[in-house]
Amino acid sequence: MARWLPAPRFPKEVSMVAQALRAGDNFLVVTHERPDGDALGSAFAMAHVLEALGKRWTLMVSEPMPARFSYLPMFERAVVGVETTAVPFSDVVAVDCADAERFAALRPYMAADARIVNVDHHRTNPRYGIANLVDAEAAATCELVYHVARQLTLDLTKPLATCLYTGILTDTGGFSLPNTTRVVHQIAAILLASGVEPYDVAEPALETRTWQQMLLLKMALANLTVSEDGKYAVLYVTKEMLEETNATEDDAEGLVGFARSVDTVEVGILLKEVAKGTVKVSLRSKRYVDVSTIAQEFGGGGHVRAAGCTLKMSVPEAVKVLTAKVSEALAADG
Repeated sequence: MARWLPAPRFPKEVSMVAQALRAGDNFLVVTHERPDGDALGSAFAMAHVLEALGKRWTLMVSEPMPARFSYLPMFERAVVGVETTAVPFSDVVAVDCADAERFAALRPYMAADARIVNVDHHRTNPRYGIANLVDAEAAATCELVYHVARQLTLDLTKPLATCLYTGILTDTGGFSLPNTTRVVHQIAAILLASGVEPYDVAEPALETRTWQQMLLLKMALANLTVSEDGKYAVLYVTKEMLEETNATEDDAEGLVGFARSVDTVEVGILLKEVAKGTVKVSLRSKRYVDVSTIAQEFGGGGHVRAAGCTLKMSVPEAVKVLTAKVSEALAADG
């Protein structure tokens, strides 16, 4: 019987992760490239967990973190970019990484025989760690870190709760997506009782946009198209658009929601040209299409309602290939 409610779905795995954290002494905490709210929320939450356990830790990211998450406690302690003098870590915690390739850029800072603790909620996760807490039913990886903190009988301080709430809030789209369950609301209520101020998280994490992002949105909406049957919508961002608006790849994040929000649309598609001949794709669905299976066909992955992949082709070619696959999925699932 769990000592807390809501109970974790995989108590044995939660316990194994907790044991691995107690056993180590000096940890490297990593998450996936271009980190979002759940990636950073779970990474900094894990840092707070390790700090509470009296462990040494280094949180390292390969790219600059989105400034909108700078409110996260200990945000300034993250190591960004390459540190050639860093000693390889023997203990690693990977959060929100569907596979080890998601943190490949940080491999030079891990010992060849590094013990990796893997906490994630992607159903495609191959369980690459010595301890694996993988739950595809969890709304966010932060939901799983919450259970780890509970297993370790740690106090849910306001800083820790703020990190956890960030991941849950963002990965549920502000509690609006189908992964918003009774359990999600129960955990959120406990985090609020720990001192989290909801608007202080929601305003920067969900509502704030840079001027560059607004200019990019204006240009992207100009190329928004909807299929003849109205079931999917596509918009794209080119390198030229990014340069013209002085926007970043991070500024393009979230634009896919505008494609999905069209009333008749089931699947929204966003294409981001990151280099000539290289397009990153974001897929979002509302109710019945499993976009993770579409992404997997192109070497990507993700969740049932949110997934992505990278295509080595031009934007027009990528639109043609993707819309064909999405049309097949709509015909099969509709």
